Amino acid sequence: MTETTRRGLIAAASTVALAGHPMTAAAQTAPAPAASRQAPGFYRFKVGEAEITVLHDGYVGRRAEGLVRNVPLPEVEAALRASFLNPDALENVYNITVVRTGTRTIMFDSGFADNGAPTTGQMAANMAAAGITPASIDTVITTHFHPDHINGVRLKAGALTYPNAQILVPAQEWGFWMDDGRATQAPEAQRGNFNLARRVFSPNASDIKRFEWNTEVAPGITAIGTPGHTPGHTSFVLASGNSKILIQGDASGIPALFVRNPGWHSGFDMDPQMAEASRRKLYDMAVVERIPVIGYHFPFPAVGHLAKDGTGYRLELAHWRSVV
Repeated sequence: MTETTRRGLIAAASTVALAGHPMTAAAQTAPAPAASRQAPGFYRFKVGEAEITVLHDGYVGRRAEGLVRNVPLPEVEAALRASFLNPDALENVYNITVVRTGTRTIMFDSGFADNGAPTTGQMAANMAAAGITPASIDTVITTHFHPDHINGVRLKAGALTYPNAQILVPAQEWGFWMDDGRATQAPEAQRGNFNLARRVFSPNASDIKRFEWNTEVAPGITAIGTPGHTPGHTSFVLASGNSKILIQGDASGIPALFVRNPGWHSGFDMDPQMAEASRRKLYDMAVVERIPVIGYHFPFPAVGHLAKDGTGYRLELAHWRSVV
C-alpha cells in the first residue's frame, strides 16, 4: 500500500502518530472537537485493469419501522440487534462507485450533492481526498430514479454537478418516471419522485442517453435488468480482463435484513415479489461465478463477496488491499 492510499483511506492517521508526543497544558485541557462526520476518505482497488473507487456520501438516520413489510417488527429488530445494529438509531448509508477504465471516468449514481440532509453530501470532500474532480467525470450511469441516486446529478441552484458528464439512464426507468400520464395519476407518496425526476433530467432531456437491458452501456460494462425496487431498476457487471464485479444499486438494502433474508420485502420496493425474484437471481449468479459485489447501501467500503447461507446469503466484506 502506497503512502498516498494510506492517507486516503485513513485521513486521520496523522493524529494517531502524535499520540506518543508530550502535549501542552492547553492541549490537555481543551475540549475535543465535535465529531459530526467522518474525515474524508475513500476505498480504492482494481478489477482487472479497471480502477474502482468507492466514495461515501453520508447517511440518513431512521428507525426500523417500515423497513420490512412482510415480517413482524420484533423479528426485524432482532435481526438488526444480532448484527449489532440499533433498531432505534439506524444509519442508512450511501456509497457511490467511480470506475476508471482506459480513458473513461464513470460514476454509478450520484448521491445527494447539496440536496440532502446535513448528514449527507460528503461526496465533494471524499472525491477531493481521492483526487477525483467533478470535471473529470465523463459519464454518470443511473441504476434508478430514487432521490438518493439522482439528486446529485444537479445542484440545488440548478447547475449540473458533473458538467462534462454524459448521463445514461435505463430506458424502462425513464419510460415510467417521465411519463406525464403516470405523473398525473400517481398516488401522493410517489408524486415527489415524479417531480424530482423532472427537476433533475428535464433541463437537458435531449442530451440524456437511454439504454436497454443486456447491452454494453460503456466498454466492459453490461446492464442487467433487476426490476421490482422500481420498474426499471438496473444492476451492472463490469468486466476487465479475467475479472468481474457486480454493481447492484438497490437490489437489496441493509445486508443484515435483505441479504441474509432475500425473501424479506423492503418498504421501498414498488413490486416486492418482483424485487425478491431479481435479488435471488442476481445473488445466485454472484455466488456461482464468485463475482464480488458493490452495494449502494452496504456498510463502507461497501464491497465484498456473497455466499449461500441456509435459505439466504452471507456478505463477506472485502479484505482487498488498495492499489494506489
